[in-house]
Amino acid sequence: MTDPKKVLADKEAVPVKEKTLDSVFNKGMIFKGSLWLCLITIASVAVVFFYNHTGDTLQALSAIKPDYIILCFGMVFIDLMLGSWRNHIFIRKLNPDLSHWISFQANVANMFMGAVTPFHSGAGPAQLYVYNRYGVKLLDGFIVSLINMGATLLFMPIAGIFAILVMNDQLESSLVLTLLKYGFAVFFIFLMVFLMAFWKPQFAGNMVLKIAAFYGRIRPSKKEKSRKRADRSYTNILNYQQICKKLLADHPLLFPLSLLITTLLYLNKYCMQYVILLGLGVQTDFIQVISIQILIQFMIYFAPSPGGSGFAEAGISILFARIVPASVLSVFTLLQRSFLLFFPAFIGAFIVIRLLKKHTSK
Repeated sequence: MTDPKKVLADKEAVPVKEKTLDSVFNKGMIFKGSLWLCLITIASVAVVFFYNHTGDTLQALSAIKPDYIILCFGMVFIDLMLGSWRNHIFIRKLNPDLSHWISFQANVANMFMGAVTPFHSGAGPAQLYVYNRYGVKLLDGFIVSLINMGATLLFMPIAGIFAILVMNDQLESSLVLTLLKYGFAVFFIFLMVFLMAFWKPQFAGNMVLKIAAFYGRIRPSKKEKSRKRADRSYTNILNYQQICKKLLADHPLLFPLSLLITTLLYLNKYCMQYVILLGLGVQTDFIQVISIQILIQFMIYFAPSPGGSGFAEAGISILFARIVPASVLSVFTLLQRSFLLFFPAFIGAFIVIRLLKKHTSK
């Protein structure tokens, strides 16, 4: 088996190569993901609009209170700052000279690529790429992403259980119940993998080797390639666990701080929905709005469509229909998706394009 120390040294020494750039920021993939995001969102909002259309819809659009909309832009800025600080508290321990601005760029790139890829799959690689372009080792960047993912995996299910307890008598839609079961299943699997890789890395590594061996028996032609990947994964799991453990042992308050920032980050997202409703002139229960948004965010986090498009709009139209008048539901859906997804993704797209141009010129 490969020597872990040698692999670790090799991983730290090798910068991002062209093939990594192509796989993470493939222009065709970005364009296709952005196109699908826009098309599905437009179609979903159109369905919500025509299904709930009344003569008061345009009047509701023109009656938006600008003060609340300006406040929402401020909350978007807070969202971006909290997301970047959640990364920066760790990355500055590994790279003391790195500025917060770089973590800000990494965060918005994460949000953009997460928005245009299914299952949020492009978010992590995008963040790693931005950090690496500024001299951060890939392994260090991955450690930061892994620890913050752990904080998210702990927070989201707890928040989801709270929301279900608040809204238990209102969850009648089969689609919502199916998405909730899907969300809990995926979060549980990821959380178990995360915990096993951290506390029992050898067990997790051996499981990877056994799965690869089983796959090699089914597909003999892929046996050697599968074995090499499994060996590499086994070594990586040991390396990640060792560095994570040392980082958290040297700075024991960092993970609780990450959990706190994660909580504030998502509470800010949830509260934004309430502010949007106030801007539309809708007075409703604050806790109920928070609970609904928790469920929507929970259901679409690992959705198979770019940015959870389609699933998010369906969740909004079903769950918010109880407390939002039909005349403003489509306007609310558009504003909610814009502030929570499109505006941050647009900023991220600007950062990604700028970095790609700089990389290409070099």
